[in-house]
Amino acid sequence: MNNRDEACPCGSGRMYSACCGRFHGGEDAPDAASLMRSRYCAYVRGLETYLNATWHPATRPATLELDAVPRPQWLGLTIKSQVPLGDRHATVEFVARYKLNGRAFKLHETSRFERVDGRW
Repeated sequence: MNNRDEACPCGSGRMYSACCGRFHGGEDAPDAASLMRSRYCAYVRGLETYLNATWHPATRPATLELDAVPRPQWLGLTIKSQVPLGDRHATVEFVARYKLNGRAFKLHETSRFERVDGRW
């Protein structure tokens, strides 16, 4: 994707620069749902460095292979719920839709987020 300001892929309805772009640029996400949105957007934009930096070290894979062929076509994200579990933990239920080889898929998951060193 180019760098012109466009609607954010996370589906917030805001422009990329005012939404996930600021987190990709170094600003801390204020909550787990914002981090989830920014991570989805990072998949859409192929930002492997950001994904690695925001993945909990205990579960981070060695490689992400974002350039694998065929590459998924990300279609949309829906945040179903965000549940704070104290000051340092939260869960986010989401549905991410994508196409691969012309077939539609959806990833419906509840992910656990932890604040580490003050950052989600």
